[in-house]
Amino acid sequence: MSPLGRPKGEHRSAPRERAPVPVPGVTGVILAGGMGRRMGGVDKGLVALDGKPMVEHVLARLAPQVDAVLINANQNLERYARLGVPVVPDAIPGFAGPLAGLHAGLAAATTEFVATVPCDSPFLPHDLVARLMADLVAHRAELAVARTFDQPHPVFALVRRRVFAHLASFLDGGGRKIDAWYATLATVETAFDDEADAFRNINTGAELAAAARR
Repeated sequence: MSPLGRPKGEHRSAPRERAPVPVPGVTGVILAGGMGRRMGGVDKGLVALDGKPMVEHVLARLAPQVDAVLINANQNLERYARLGVPVVPDAIPGFAGPLAGLHAGLAAATTEFVATVPCDSPFLPHDLVARLMADLVAHRAELAVARTFDQPHPVFALVRRRVFAHLASFLDGGGRKIDAWYATLATVETAFDDEADAFRNINTGAELAAAARR
């Protein structure tokens, strides 16, 4: 999960507080299956922000937008399960990255669409899924990915569940890079230039402290 990139001199826009926009037929998957290397190997979803785990902030923003939520996690499964939503670990061994988390989510979901978000972006937009869906449908795409200015955010995505077999084949062949798999699909990028700071993720202690002061 890369930090937000932005051309030099470009202003950061503050995330606007909006009412959640529900979208039927979507399962949300919170990706919490990483090893947190840039944060010293801690489970980032369980790191406290303003008195509660980051994953709780993400869940509170995502849940009103979708029919159901799953958490993809490979550690501390019992702690994640206490949040009251199903927890699905990777079927691919070795902490194989966000595609393994999407694979687990697609396998468990029963809806036509699956939306993914990372566990370390507690300010994600309240209308994320609605805007991704609008572009996916308008362009008859298989996948919609969030973008701010010229920076795509691959783990903020909406995908049709029917691509599961295609993803499984990609992973079985040793593929792991999310951009490489996306390139094989009919993909559309959805602009969120008006909510650029909503995609801020937290990778370090300094970023955590800055987020707490927000």
